Amino acid sequence: MGTTQLETVPEPKYWHLKTVLSDALDSEFAVGEILPNERDLAARFGVARATLRQALEQLELEGRLQRRRGVGTTVAPPRVGVDVGRAEHAWPGAPGDAWRTDDAEHTAPPVPVARLLDLPEGSPVHVLRRTRMTNGQPVAAELLYVPDASVPGASSAAGASGSSDGEAAAGASDAGAVLRELHRLELEGQERTVELGSARADDARQLDRLPGAPVLVVTTRYVARGRTAAVAVSTYRADTCRLTFADSGAEPVLAS
Repeated sequence: MGTTQLETVPEPKYWHLKTVLSDALDSEFAVGEILPNERDLAARFGVARATLRQALEQLELEGRLQRRRGVGTTVAPPRVGVDVGRAEHAWPGAPGDAWRTDDAEHTAPPVPVARLLDLPEGSPVHVLRRTRMTNGQPVAAELLYVPDASVPGASSAAGASGSSDGEAAAGASDAGAVLRELHRLELEGQERTVELGSARADDARQLDRLPGAPVLVVTTRYVARGRTAAVAVSTYRADTCRLTFADSGAEPVLAS
């Protein structure tokens, strides 16, 4: 395929370039293959490097490309279908849960989460950090926020103490005890929202991505006793995941 000039294309150059690049990925590159550097690609397609970056970013967002630390930009494999339709009446950590609990602490949640939990800003909660693996690869990171009122029997190794500005001091939590206490409640329902976002530094490390990489954020609100008993914020890799919401409990399958 020779040099392609895009000077006369009426639509945004980067968008048309994205289509041209997508065709090239299908015909010229294999999964996992490293793309040429930006200078060579920009020269090949007769565009500025800024235009090329916009097109590459869009292809990464669509799951066609992956940026890997120390490697470069590679052709992504097909997205993996990941079932996020947890059983309608199942708490996190219940049998069949696909998540692994890594650690826990007792600290103040972000303000938006505190609002979902109907807690004053700075009120400490149990925060469980969890990871979801597929085919040996981390595909999602989750923070599960559980207020003390939902799990009164859960022990906290370090209680919260307010500072002058109202922030709570962090302490360790027993993740197993928190989940056991949570399971004692009768789950009345769940509410989920999905948003496109960018990977924060902590999530990027956990998912082996670059900070700012596109992610899908699923926020789940668990309701018991007529109030929000817990909130889970799950961050999925947008480059590798295709989310499904069927409450089937089926194993993830390769996207067609």
